[in-house]
Amino acid sequence: MRNSLFRLTFWLAVCGSGAIIAGLAAFYLYLSPKLPSVESLRHVKLQTPLRVYSRDGLLIGEFGEKRRTPIQHQDIPELYTKALLAAEDDQFYSHNGVSIRGLLRAASQIISSGHIQSGGSTITMQVARNFFLTRQQTFARKFNEILLALQIERELSKDEILELYVNVIFLGNRAYGINAAAEVYYGKPLSELSLAQLAMIAGLPKAPSTFNPIANPERALIRRNWILGRMLSLGYIDQNLYDTTINEPVTASVHGIKVDYHAPYVAEMARRQAMDIYGPGAYTDGLKVYTTIDSGLQRRAQEAVIDGLLAYDKRKGYRGPEQHWPASFIDPSVTDVTDFNNLDLAAWQSALGNLSEFGGLEPAVVVQVFEQQIRALLPNGDIVDIDWEQGLRQARPFKTENARGARPKLASDVVAVGDVIRLQQNDDDSWAFSQVPKAQAALIALNPKDGAIISMVGGFDFAQSHFNRVTQAKRQPGSNFKPFVYTTALEQGLTPASIINDAPIVFEDANLESTWRPENDGGKFYGPTRLRQALYRSRNLVSIRVLRNIGINNAIKGMDRFGFEPALLPKDLSLALGSYALTPLEIVTGYAVFANGGFRVEPYLLSSILDVNGEAIYEANPATACPRCETLLAGNEQTEESTVEPQEILHADEDRDQLTDALANNEQSNNEPGQQSAPAEAMQSNRELNDELASELASELAVLNQENDVETFEATSNEPAFVPPANPAERVLNPQVAYLINSMLQDVIRKGTGTAAKTLGRNDLAGKTGTTNGPRDAWFSGYNSEMVVTTWLGFDQNLMLGRREYGGSAALPIWIDYMRTALKDVPESKHPQPEGIITVRIDPKTGERANINTIGAIYESFRLENAPELLSNESIGNSDSEEALPEELF
Repeated sequence: MRNSLFRLTFWLAVCGSGAIIAGLAAFYLYLSPKLPSVESLRHVKLQTPLRVYSRDGLLIGEFGEKRRTPIQHQDIPELYTKALLAAEDDQFYSHNGVSIRGLLRAASQIISSGHIQSGGSTITMQVARNFFLTRQQTFARKFNEILLALQIERELSKDEILELYVNVIFLGNRAYGINAAAEVYYGKPLSELSLAQLAMIAGLPKAPSTFNPIANPERALIRRNWILGRMLSLGYIDQNLYDTTINEPVTASVHGIKVDYHAPYVAEMARRQAMDIYGPGAYTDGLKVYTTIDSGLQRRAQEAVIDGLLAYDKRKGYRGPEQHWPASFIDPSVTDVTDFNNLDLAAWQSALGNLSEFGGLEPAVVVQVFEQQIRALLPNGDIVDIDWEQGLRQARPFKTENARGARPKLASDVVAVGDVIRLQQNDDDSWAFSQVPKAQAALIALNPKDGAIISMVGGFDFAQSHFNRVTQAKRQPGSNFKPFVYTTALEQGLTPASIINDAPIVFEDANLESTWRPENDGGKFYGPTRLRQALYRSRNLVSIRVLRNIGINNAIKGMDRFGFEPALLPKDLSLALGSYALTPLEIVTGYAVFANGGFRVEPYLLSSILDVNGEAIYEANPATACPRCETLLAGNEQTEESTVEPQEILHADEDRDQLTDALANNEQSNNEPGQQSAPAEAMQSNRELNDELASELASELAVLNQENDVETFEATSNEPAFVPPANPAERVLNPQVAYLINSMLQDVIRKGTGTAAKTLGRNDLAGKTGTTNGPRDAWFSGYNSEMVVTTWLGFDQNLMLGRREYGGSAALPIWIDYMRTALKDVPESKHPQPEGIITVRIDPKTGERANINTIGAIYESFRLENAPELLSNESIGNSDSEEALPEELF
């Protein structure tokens, strides 16, 4: 009987096992053809965010739903691997991808509860699920997981499987992979984490929300300590290390995207352009976008914009606290906030945590007010003192854009306890009283040779406003637009010496809404004025007459070469005064034509884009200005001598001799007794002009000597072979006109509305101020041959800036501040005088050729075809040589 029962049981078991095996085999045959190929894991593309870099390789932005930085197996810390295996799969390196023990546990749960409660999945099975399956708790999914795990183990090594796992797992707070988790929770690379921190991350895969050390620190601590205990029991760590680590506190906190340098306006523009080139995959395919931005100059640009706005804001006065927190804000029972001991500083500190820092200005709340000092609480809990001379004494109350109240005598005239204010930290770590400006500013710097954007700042702070005023704010440029009109005038035959009357004028123009009576700033008129003077002194009436003289249609046709859309420009005389709204990027692009000698270039930000494997998928090919290309081409094609008459050509030594003679003659005319008398006013005028000319002549002698030395060196040096650019830019201004307009714009800085820039101590700068009615907008655009920069300051709401807030006083200081750093150690450069330009001695009152008796004669440059009648012994200049009399004399 007993044997019969045994045989029955045996055969039932055999049959049952056979049935199970047959069922599993049938199930395998059914599912196997539907399984994906694990071969794809060898070429898997992990979703990796878009990263934006400066041209010197600093990370300035990151974009993407998933924060992930892939790591290779050899870079995974050994202690992390041990912590992970202790938590998830201690038999990983010994099983074939499936844990029988885990499967039996899952089977018992099915029998007892009817569904799977914990899967018993190995690391390999989790890889299969993460890449190929859903997280649905079904038997079919589990069976697929097993089959895929077996295939994965046959296809990949254990180290390859582990590398996939640690890069794909979700670990909470948008962190995918262990590298991202280290940055998110601890703000540092994985290699710098302690064992306690590594064990905390190792505990996250099981339940990223439940064991999140930020949201649930108590449960996360229990999970971490359990893992440490497992590591000890498995022999992964010794007792001493366990004892040291088990008592460490939870130190995790949320860390944002860590960048090497914060340049959000640049990063956002790069993101948009990368999307345009690559499409939506730009966010997930791990692209590295390299920009043309110089990180050091970008930092200086941001500081210059902030400093310029704070300086403007300080001139307007203190507008009062951002908020005032009464005593009831802390404790309704507290009525006397003058007693420091009554204040609940913890409550105020918590409230400060809800306020953002803007432009380096920290929010703070006043906790004590003394006679000429205040004490304030910072968001980090520090209490700092602000002395009287640190902004309090200058905090006169704002009344209007043109008026401030009386200067304060006591700190209580400025603030009270409970006032929410802004503080700026000084270089010596002391703090200064400040406020967030209402005005905004922008700066854009290009390389004029190819249009590469070197620096770009779109406002006071991106966190305050994402609106990029460089690319999005269309504002009237005012006189900043005049050089574009003057350029067409020079092409039409006017010269820097052309005399235009600066006198009142009234227009009844059908294109204007009402009678127009334009004025100069200050309402004054100056009579006959040379074109050069009119530009550097920014005479509005002359500009209008110039535009009327050359024709509005002719002027508009010429605007396309500067990057402006002719069809959008106003077809009336207000165009001469910059009435058409343009962005700073559009303006600086136009000025690049002047800076590079007449070539059209397009601004660009992206230099290259690399895919996740480091292969270039995009490389910029900008049009590049190449004057030397033209010189070489002309040299190859030239078959006859220059058309300039021999007697008009002087070489460097002859130039130097003439300049020396001119200096001697000047001294003699000023000092020789018995000189024929002349009216006192004329004598004084002549003396001033001659003194100015003598100074310029002396400096020019030094320049000529220096140039001669340079040329000697170049003649004996071994220069590398010249390689022309792959994409030469189109010339849109002939060299002669480009030379003349540059010369005129240099005078804006030498003796016009931009003289403040002389503080930079350079002779190669040119530019133009711009101010609109009100004034509402302040501009300055300036350059040398290496860099062109436009700055703007105004209100987004188009409010008045206030009296005396012109381009030269509001925007130019920002430009100077930036250029002081940008041009440091950059040698001065000079636009060479092209063929077809000659320099003639003229009467400054008439613009005609001077004779020997002309009082106060000056030198002026002309296109050969537009020059006044020349006499050979009164001509200075050279159509062929770069050593001709330079523009400093004009």
